[in-house]
Amino acid sequence: MLDKNYYPMYLYQKDFLEGARTCGAKPFVLVLERGEGEYERYETSLYAEGHEEENLRYAKKLVKTMIWAYGGYKFHLYGGESVVEGLRKAYSAEGERSFDYNFMQDVYLRPMEFVCVSLSDLPASACKAEPSGANAKGYRIGFDAGGSDRKVTACIDGKVVYEKETIWFPKLNSDPKYHLEGIVDSIDNALNALGGKVDAIGVSTAGIVVDNEVRVSSLFRKVSKKEQNEFVRPIYINLAKKYNCPVKVANDGDVAALAGAFTEGGEILGIAMGTSLAAGYVDSQMRIRGCLNELAFVPVDANENAAMDEWSGDVGVGVMYHSQDGVIKLAPEAGIELDENLSPAEKLKVVQALANEGDSRAVELYERMGDYFGYTLLWFACLYSIKKAIFLGRVASGKGGEILLARAREIIAKEGSCLEIVLPDEMSRRLGQSFTAAGL
Repeated sequence: MLDKNYYPMYLYQKDFLEGARTCGAKPFVLVLERGEGEYERYETSLYAEGHEEENLRYAKKLVKTMIWAYGGYKFHLYGGESVVEGLRKAYSAEGERSFDYNFMQDVYLRPMEFVCVSLSDLPASACKAEPSGANAKGYRIGFDAGGSDRKVTACIDGKVVYEKETIWFPKLNSDPKYHLEGIVDSIDNALNALGGKVDAIGVSTAGIVVDNEVRVSSLFRKVSKKEQNEFVRPIYINLAKKYNCPVKVANDGDVAALAGAFTEGGEILGIAMGTSLAAGYVDSQMRIRGCLNELAFVPVDANENAAMDEWSGDVGVGVMYHSQDGVIKLAPEAGIELDENLSPAEKLKVVQALANEGDSRAVELYERMGDYFGYTLLWFACLYSIKKAIFLGRVASGKGGEILLARAREIIAKEGSCLEIVLPDEMSRRLGQSFTAAGL
């Protein structure tokens, strides 16, 4: 079996809670404050006494999970007196999770806090919700800014009249002009296909978007902070002026969720496996809750020696299991040699081609990717109320995607869950982000 030490977070939590129950458990409630009047709550248990190391390890993983799933800066803890100091130390400017601490401070402009409160003083769950809906009428352009390629779709009254996918390397370029020129090139091509007329542009992008501004994104990781503030944040706001039409920007994960919600209804988690892991969530009332949904950084493997994400410096997080990186990571162990001169997207295509041919090594690889996906969806279902998950992105394409999906469904059924995984058609799977963005 590939990656034999893989220990899904879903099973890790089950084992931890069973151990605590056997030895004597106490309630542990975490409420994460994200903004004025916005709180997300998670209820669980810790060992009632002793087992300090196990309690802290579990609490640290829950904190990391919540900040990247929900977003926020202040934890209100009930029953966490034994772990609060360890959490403060780990999630600090100099602590082991300084990346998470500093990242959230950049997003929310305030340091992370941990406070212990009584049960009666815990804030109730609350969110500032937005209704979701699609706009199809008129001449519209959808653009998807990915880490390995950029995609654009032009539509007239909801019908696709043009689509194009172009390889680019935004993560390797420090000059924001490179990014702008690539975006404009894609949109100009779509504009030409529409005869020079456009009523609205929708953008799906990796990263954190606030008020149409890209606040934090791996696409611009090489760009200096000064130039990010000056050029990157308003890059799409300036596009609205250039093309003289409304431009609406959304995180690529939220666009994935909308793609599913339009056809499948609410309580749906959108998952896009491409350069990274993108996610978004629409609740039972068809609302976008305003969560961060950066599940690429959520722990999914409790193995302390798991593969490391180079950006965050942490191990066992979603991007290393649910993206093209997950495929590339498993390839050597499966006996598949990949040319180091190929881009990550090109390496993925090599493995996909082998899967399409029925190569046993590629089949085994995608089966393990299915194990990952099944257990991770069960873990995500502990955080979100989910009835369905929609599976998008280039990793979903071809025979490999079919193998992955079948295995994930087996895992979910084995664990007694009713969670469904649904797929759009092949065009939407590969160009779904830009197509859906056109309707923002």
